[in-house]
Amino acid sequence: MHVPDHFSVKNAAWAHEIMRRHSFATLVSGYATSLTASHLPLLWTHSEEGHGLIQGHMARANPQWQDFSEDSEVMAIFTGPDSYISPNWYIARPAVPTWNYTAVHAYGTPRVIDDEHAARKLLRRMVAIFDPDPKQAWPNDHPQANLVDEMIPHIVAFEISIVRLDAKAKLSQNRSANDQESVIAALQNSSQEGAKALAKYMRNSLS
Repeated sequence: MHVPDHFSVKNAAWAHEIMRRHSFATLVSGYATSLTASHLPLLWTHSEEGHGLIQGHMARANPQWQDFSEDSEVMAIFTGPDSYISPNWYIARPAVPTWNYTAVHAYGTPRVIDDEHAARKLLRRMVAIFDPDPKQAWPNDHPQANLVDEMIPHIVAFEISIVRLDAKAKLSQNRSANDQESVIAALQNSSQEGAKALAKYMRNSLS
């Protein structure tokens, strides 16, 4: 990812927060197969080494998991709030339209989780995090248990040890303080939820 110095984020905690809050990511690989991408929910977890772990699962029918080995590297792309930025929002003119956004690219070595118990534990954790009523989504009754038993052989659970992060926040840092305030005000008045979320990031990051 091209990251000019004024858009670069060196704070690892900021990158981890993007990965936690915006966990539906794009996983890119290109080792045994041609370049492949899958869109998946991925969970970031703290670890003692590196930048943490990313865990997830995909359908066994998806050939991408065959790229996973200790000799391969994958990239997970997490995108936070983004929005179109109109030149009309700037105080200083002339100006051109652009797009503000936040993104994290996480690189690491993938590993298939072969242990069935660990795979089940990961699935339960994902349900607990993403579902507003996890007990109803994953009840401990026999029909549900049978369904999970049938599903497990058809998925591949995996984890990625993150070795490096590229974090970018393009939030009008190259504009004057007056222009930044004007952009934030326009985003806050937008009917788009993504624009309002971006305004919050800009306010927190630029203050």
